[in-house]
Amino acid sequence: MSAQEETPAVEAVTDVLSSMRIERGHPEPEELAALTVVLARIRTVQPVPVPPEPASSWSDPRHVLGLPPVAGANGWRASGLPR
Repeated sequence: MSAQEETPAVEAVTDVLSSMRIERGHPEPEELAALTVVLARIRTVQPVPVPPEPASSWSDPRHVLGLPPVAGANGWRASGLPR
């Protein structure tokens, strides 16, 4: 890895270390390293986008055109729409 690839990770770890403070106890260096990695990873992870909600069957133009309902998992719902 080049120094350019490590820069965001090093910056994230530096940010975490600068905002951490040990209140009580005497953690081992390995414990601090593990905690730092986890906190740095949490800061750099992007939130998962929420998928859009499926369109309502009532807005489907198939029932306005008088077409038969589509077979599938929710076909029974579309069969009850007015024609």
